[in-house]
Amino acid sequence: MNRRQAWTRMAALSAGTVAGFSGLASLSGCASHQIADHAGQLPVLDMRQYFNGVVDAYGLFTDRSGKVVKRFTVVMNCSWSGPSGKEQGVLDEDFLYSDGTKQKRIWHLQREPAQGGKSLQGSYTGRAEDVVGVATGQEQGNAFYWTYTLNLPIEGRIIEVQFDDWMYLMNDRVMLNRATMSKWGVTLGEVTLSFLKR
Repeated sequence: MNRRQAWTRMAALSAGTVAGFSGLASLSGCASHQIADHAGQLPVLDMRQYFNGVVDAYGLFTDRSGKVVKRFTVVMNCSWSGPSGKEQGVLDEDFLYSDGTKQKRIWHLQREPAQGGKSLQGSYTGRAEDVVGVATGQEQGNAFYWTYTLNLPIEGRIIEVQFDDWMYLMNDRVMLNRATMSKWGVTLGEVTLSFLKR
């Protein structure tokens, strides 16, 4: 098995654990796509408002060749508490995959104070049991950029895989999400999601 085949197999094996509300590292993104590009775009996204209550998600995982490896649905129970500008959120996610397997991930989010108090939109940090370190993200206009490193169990080992996650608010109820999964700079696959707020 060559290196590409090995990574494709790893991506397929890990598809059951890679999807989710995603974050870790830089907020700058690649040079051709930055969160600042979305400033002023409507409708304006507020993570605290959208991810509040019950949100359903429908998604699929594709490997490097574009082949659909697995489909899934998610039910998210979301809530926020704490003083204005420093709210803490809990996103309790229940996954059901096309092969019948189930998974739970619980995100604990923290809204960070705006620098200089000038921005109405905010930055967020987050933690989950299978996330390495602290996830970070930022919203601008109708978009949210969220990046993180995830611990994936692969054939008895734990592999750290990086995610670049972009979310786009379409209207009050619908948001689209595209996440790229990579290891050592090599793209392994993508996760595509549509969120529907109840």
